[in-house]
Amino acid sequence: MSADNPEPIAATQRWLQQAVIGLNLCPFAKAVVAKQQVRFVLSDATAPEQLLQTLGEELALLRDAPAEQVDTTLIVHPQVLTDFLDYNDFLELADGLVESLELEGVLQVASFHPHYQFAGSEPEDIANYTNRAPYPTLHLLREDSVARAVDAFPDSDAIVDRNIETLTRLGHEGWRRIVSPNS
Repeated sequence: MSADNPEPIAATQRWLQQAVIGLNLCPFAKAVVAKQQVRFVLSDATAPEQLLQTLGEELALLRDAPAEQVDTTLIVHPQVLTDFLDYNDFLELADGLVESLELEGVLQVASFHPHYQFAGSEPEDIANYTNRAPYPTLHLLREDSVARAVDAFPDSDAIVDRNIETLTRLGHEGWRRIVSPNS
């Protein structure tokens, strides 16, 4: 895959529409998508160091861009950190970069991966699918946007439990039908 192959972005956009928004896994996503405030970046990185450089560039871009234009960024990186444990280890570097750029409390990095697994869970536990995207993806968020969304959403602490209940009702086959409707 190369950065000029649009399929990873198209697959991520379908997942965002069908799973994240369609199942209401993130009640805050619909508004920024509707306002076209989501930046999608396809990284051609093949090594973690290259991805870290892209992450730094995108953190700076998001920091400097007006929120009305870009409120959040999804960096899709299909050629690097395809192993979830390597990806999970990389998140420490990502958080360190946020800190070194003095962006703590300003921006944060959330994580999605096709093999996402919460600590203490089994690989195919349906709860893991709340953070499963078609490709490894770093999600850059503005802390103030997150805070506003949480303040405006009644009982935001219940989102995680509600998502797990939704996916449990849906099951693995239902999940596959939603994220891969043509398969």
